[in-house]
Amino acid sequence: MIKDLIYANRSYRRFHQDVPIQPATLRDLVDLARHSASGANLQSLKYILSAAARTNELIFKRLAWAAALKDWPGPEPGERPSAYIVLLGDTSIHNDFFCDHGIACQSMLLGAVEQGLGGCILGAVNREGLRSDLQIQDHLTILLVLALGKPKEQVQLEYIQSGGDTAYWRDEAGVHHVPKRPLEEIIIKEHV
Repeated sequence: MIKDLIYANRSYRRFHQDVPIQPATLRDLVDLARHSASGANLQSLKYILSAAARTNELIFKRLAWAAALKDWPGPEPGERPSAYIVLLGDTSIHNDFFCDHGIACQSMLLGAVEQGLGGCILGAVNREGLRSDLQIQDHLTILLVLALGKPKEQVQLEYIQSGGDTAYWRDEAGVHHVPKRPLEEIIIKEHV
């Protein structure tokens, strides 16, 4: 059921790094993105797939993790993603990628959750460093990086009162807590 997949789809930041993701799985996830909506049907997104340890390390060092966890620099060795998908916008097709990369990431993450995997969308990327490391051509804009793996952490949703703090946190047991605003706070009007 779609509701179950969405509720299970959290931003996982610690993984069982030793559990590989097969290249065919990454291709299947990109195929879900390919079949998703695209602004003006331009289909201007392109992808770099990595399940190779050396390339994964190049990508990892160009990412910033979990801004709200001030004292956490990111996953330790052994807890890092076992795969990545780099989302690119092809400026030879169009210069405006609309919200296509967000739609693509959601489609791929839901597909990952369905297979017992998890991921995290990362926008805090050293783009020029990643461009150089992966030899990405100039006409391709680095939009987002999707980190993927078998989750090694528990993520728990919290339902806060209206106006409550939405900052996520980890408790002493390492459980990652994600506050969600009440539905009544985010629906401004109902014309029914």
